[in-house]
Amino acid sequence: MPDIHIHRDHGLGLEKARKLAWEWAEQVEQKFQLECTVLEGETSDTVEFKRSGVTGELIVAPDHFELKAKLGFLLGAFAKSIQSEIEKELDKLLDAPAKRKKG
Repeated sequence: MPDIHIHRDHGLGLEKARKLAWEWAEQVEQKFQLECTVLEGETSDTVEFKRSGVTGELIVAPDHFELKAKLGFLLGAFAKSIQSEIEKELDKLLDAPAKRKKG
């Protein structure tokens, strides 16, 4: 069972979701020193990420994102704040295309 589980529905389609996932991967690589690997598929992609004390994946589908992460013992104590930060970053990315349409 993952320590962090985040699900976000969207209406972006796979191509736009893919672009956002790449942007997210670049951000977390810099901000959290995660090592990200993107595995592209026909109907969805998977962004695998890891660093000492964290492993997980972000499933990128045409209609949703699904993030699951397993935290090591030391980071487990900070699971709620880590999840909150990830949710904030993901929500910010998902909100950006809507703001560009309005503007």
